[in-house]
Amino acid sequence: MGKKIYVGNISFKATEADLRELFSKHGEVESVNLITDPHTGRTKGFGFVEMSSEEDAQKAIASLNGFIFMERTLSVAEAKPQQPRERRGGFEKRRGGFGGGRGPGRGRR
Repeated sequence: MGKKIYVGNISFKATEADLRELFSKHGEVESVNLITDPHTGRTKGFGFVEMSSEEDAQKAIASLNGFIFMERTLSVAEAKPQQPRERRGGFEKRRGGFGGGRGPGRGRR
């Protein structure tokens, strides 16, 4: 299994093929994943590149962090494990919403 790298501040014009070409200059690339907005389909400006070895990943991080690519300065670092998120929704967790409280016009009449 390869080493995952976080890549931030990616140009919205960049494609996964562009990133693969850039990172392949520093070692063998196993996969590239640009994160996209599910509603618009546009990239969110960050993604992940998986290199085949720890050594290739470290070379890519050292060479490409701060590198200007498609008029944007890349932020390249070792990817951290995804933290579990608190789930939203669910009736038992809802608070607030409409109604309740005594704001203007809601007192006793």
